[in-house]
This record gives sequence, structure tokens and C-alpha cells, in this order.
Amino acid sequence: MRGHVLITGGGTGIGRAVAEVLGADHRVSLLGRRVEPLAAAAADLPQAAAFPADVTDPTSLAAAVEAARARFGPVGALVAAAGVSDTAPLARTEIAVLRQMFAVNVEGVLNAIKLVLPDMSAAGAGRIVVIASTAALKGYAYAGAYAATKHAALGLVRSLALETAKTGITVNAVCPGFTDTEMTAVSVRRIMDKTGRAQADAQAALAANSPMGRLIAPAEVADTVRWLMGPGASAITGQAIAVAGGEVM
Repeated sequence: MRGHVLITGGGTGIGRAVAEVLGADHRVSLLGRRVEPLAAAAADLPQAAAFPADVTDPTSLAAAVEAARARFGPVGALVAAAGVSDTAPLARTEIAVLRQMFAVNVEGVLNAIKLVLPDMSAAGAGRIVVIASTAALKGYAYAGAYAATKHAALGLVRSLALETAKTGITVNAVCPGFTDTEMTAVSVRRIMDKTGRAQADAQAALAANSPMGRLIAPAEVADTVRWLMGPGASAITGQAIAVAGGEVM
């Protein structure tokens, strides 16, 4: 096995897809709030373990990272995939909802980075990949609060990339368009509830954001992460790589 990769939000969606892609060659620690999906994902990998933790709780997260480090050694790579979303017109967006999204999508990223960065600094090498969104690169009607959090997460990525540019650590964001995950399924159900559309029509409305006219597969996002983990991406840092079928250019 090569290095130790820590994945937040590793039990479902893009986080799980990343775990499946990296798990054949790396020791993988999966972190998340829900025990059952984490355990199921870890069971499918040759050398993986689940560590329940909430990225918004620094104490809980620190304990999970320490347990992961005790099991698999220093953390050589972080994939910050934990995230939440909500939709509403900005005029009806509750501050409490905005704060909760910031807690997960921004503070959760920073909490994880601060815990693993010492390992990478000591090794003189490391990879940090934040799963952001095309919402980090553009605005979305009825998703302004979510877009604000993803813009903020990208700001963290770009700033840390400059701070670590001479240390052997790279820091990048992968920005998927609408991806075929549980989070998108929730968005589809919201469209159905609000408009009365059939499921296929609601999903097509989201897929229409991409010039390819389809949802992104989680494995496509995971393959981009795998490339960023490799030696061929050692000069790639501070970037926001869109995996979105041409939606963002």
C-alpha cells in the first residue's frame, strides 16, 4: 500500500466513489457522521477503516483523525468531500441555514486541513483536494447560500496553495456539476414537490445545466481526484478543476 488518505464524507456520494478509486492502492480512513454507510464503504476496501466524526465538531474530528493516524500512520492526503446543500430564493434564505452550510462546507474543510497539515509539513509532501462544486465558479439561482459557501471553500484552497507552494504540498479543488448522488436526488425531489414535475423531468432539468445534457457520474469526479494524487500532478496547485460537461469554461 502507498500512502494514508483521509476522506471526509467518505460513506456516500462522491466521497465513497473516491474511496473506491483510491482504496486499491492506499490505506484509507473514512470519516462521516453516519456509521452504517461508513462501515459498508470500508468493508468493500482491502485496507480501510471507518471513523465516525462530525467535521463541524473540532473535538470529535480531532479524535477521529488521531484514531486514523494510530491505525494507518501519518496522513499523506486529504479529500474533503463532506458537504450539505439547501435551496431557496435569497430573499427567503434563513441565516440559520446559511450558517449551518458554512459550518460544514467551509469550517469543516478548515477543521480537517488544520488537523492533517502537520503530518504533510513534516513529510515535505502531501495532497489536499477539496470537493467543491461548479457553484464555486458561478452563481446559481435559488442556491445563493450554497454557492457562497463553495466560493468560500475555493478561497481557502487558493490561499493555502500559495502558503504551501514551496513545501511539496499541493492544494486543489474539484468542482463537479450536478452529479448522480444522493444530494442531487434530494434536489430532484424538491423540484418535484414544488413544480409537480415527474422525476425524469425534474432530473432532466438539472442535467440541462450541462452542455452534455447529463448528470456527472461520481466515478468521473473520483478519477480526477486520483490524477491529482499522482506524481504527474505535482505542479498542479491552487486550481479549481471543473468536471461538468462543459458547463463552466
